Amino acid sequence: MAKKETNGTESAAADESASTMTFELAMEKLEVIVAKLESGDVPLETAIELFQEGMSLSRLCGQKLEQVERRIEMLVEGEAGLQRKPFAAGKEEA
Repeated sequence: MAKKETNGTESAAADESASTMTFELAMEKLEVIVAKLESGDVPLETAIELFQEGMSLSRLCGQKLEQVERRIEMLVEGEAGLQRKPFAAGKEEA
């Protein structure tokens, strides 16, 4: 039982710090979770908790990437000189 309480405490701490967690830290934690799950050496309950934490970290990373994409502007050289243009992910200009 003590092991489960420790995992719950760690999850609660992760939830509380999610808003201040950097993208890089979230990715590092996600990589550790994936490695543990891929090893197959974790009990089912622990695997479920790790999976849930991983999904939360994945959502956090996605949100942070969306925030950055909204802030990025491209400088495009046109006839009138350099112009600012919003970044459009996945679209390349020819």
